[in-house]
Amino acid sequence: MRRALRRVALAPVLIICMYLAAAIIGALIPGPVAEMSRDGTETVEIGLIAGPIHYDFLLPATAESRAALSDAEAAGVPVRHPLVAHFLVGWGARAFYTTAGSYADITGNALARAVAGDGSVLRVEALGMLPPGFDYARVSLTRAQYDALLAAIAATSTGVPVPEASFTEADGFLEARGRFHIFRTCNTWISTMLRAAGVEAGIWTPTPYAVRLSLWWHHG
Repeated sequence: MRRALRRVALAPVLIICMYLAAAIIGALIPGPVAEMSRDGTETVEIGLIAGPIHYDFLLPATAESRAALSDAEAAGVPVRHPLVAHFLVGWGARAFYTTAGSYADITGNALARAVAGDGSVLRVEALGMLPPGFDYARVSLTRAQYDALLAAIAATSTGVPVPEASFTEADGFLEARGRFHIFRTCNTWISTMLRAAGVEAGIWTPTPYAVRLSLWWHHG
């Protein structure tokens, strides 16, 4: 009986270890990448901002970015404000993402829904100039690649705002397409968007460290 109980207790640990190991393998294996022209000298630099469990895109507030994210105005995001210099954009589970401003806000119900499956949302936040010396991962895209990235991000949103869901005075949430679950996370969305823009990325990157490993492995 004691041996059986020990096996039951160790099963979740084994499952978590297998999940994390698979994330490493998924980060190293390249996923399908959209064919994209790399002609032209004009480039656009984007950023990848890492949190403890989540990655966001940091996009320059170009005219093209403002147009692609214009639906976020209905969610209260000052997309057209002249002092906006960047946009922070991320995708995630509706119940979890719209309520968890910090770890203290996480509820068991929201976590369970995120693991098992939940609707998804797109979060857009308008930012001003970044503080000097702010460090983050950067990716340089051609104009065609950046246009493809914006198109892929815009296609994620349904354009329907999520009422009364925000963490700052300059952010908002939109209903998004696709369901979130433990195998399709905010971090796998990041790699999917990059590959849609012709940027090589791992086929499955469910964790932040998998995203970091994918960037290092495929781009040095």
